[in-house]
Amino acid sequence: MTKKTTSKRKEYTKDDIKLLKAHSKARTRVAELSKLMKRSEGSLRQKARSLGVGLGHQR
Repeated sequence: MTKKTTSKRKEYTKDDIKLLKAHSKARTRVAELSKLMKRSEGSLRQKARSLGVGLGHQR
């Protein structure tokens, strides 16, 4: 039998949200922000969308 890997959800703290908004204004690339915050790009994009802020470059 193979063991199914599950990821534990990591809640966003107030500091995480401040950092996300700051990098949104600075137009930091999502890949860089992902490494910095140790979260997936998809997670960051979803959170930014729920907060109503842009993330990365906008075409």
